[in-house]
Amino acid sequence: MKKKQVNFTKAHKEYVKRLKRNKFLIIFFRIFILVAFIGLWELFAQTKVIDPFFVSCPSRIVSQIITLAKNGTLLTHSWITLYETLIGFAIATVAGYIIAVLLWWNEKVRKIFEPYIVVLNSLPKIALGPVIILWVGAGTNAIVAMCVLICIVITVMSMLSAFLSVEEGKILLLRSMNASKFQIFTKLILPHAMPDFVSVLKINVGMSWVGSIMGEYLTSKAGLGYLIVYGGQIFKIDLVMAATTILCLLAFVMYALVSLLEKRVKSKC
Repeated sequence: MKKKQVNFTKAHKEYVKRLKRNKFLIIFFRIFILVAFIGLWELFAQTKVIDPFFVSCPSRIVSQIITLAKNGTLLTHSWITLYETLIGFAIATVAGYIIAVLLWWNEKVRKIFEPYIVVLNSLPKIALGPVIILWVGAGTNAIVAMCVLICIVITVMSMLSAFLSVEEGKILLLRSMNASKFQIFTKLILPHAMPDFVSVLKINVGMSWVGSIMGEYLTSKAGLGYLIVYGGQIFKIDLVMAATTILCLLAFVMYALVSLLEKRVKSKC
């Protein structure tokens, strides 16, 4: 069978061209701003407008990263932090989602625990650092616990809000057709909350890295957070900035993967 040829109007073609042009401009300016920032930073450092001892410069950061890569330090410390972040991210997301479902399922339980969740969210998590170390021990366990503590409350509150935002009329319609609570959740609540779940994942990407680095500040003998602390203690800003750069790159990759998931979800909605 021959494929039917679709003839688009001139206005539609112009609209598509405008979209492509805008997309190109956005990508161009993103790259331009980054390149300009790095170029000006390097120029000011080389001409002594700014002191590279305090702010480092791109060439020295690259040199430091190469040195860390050659002696194997870069891979070791990056993997440790990435492992802690992924474990904390996964635990917080899954546990937070389950708790949100349970709170939505039982209104009485939700009303009882809601104030405690709000208080826990407002509590500065870094203040619980010594307590976490006493409870779960120093090292990886404490770092993962800090990461989970930071992300889980946000997950619970965001997903619970998404579940409760469904129009009451739609729920009543399903109830009028004798739908069970499980059917209401799977057929209505769950699909409605899927975009919000992806948004939570994007938030948790950033917060999980914050949690793992905060944990490494408190108790760690390895990891990117440890390198940042160690570099600051010996006044080696090149090491601090190199570890921070690797941290940003890893966080960007993780965020990009979640963004791909978001596109798939939007295409199905």
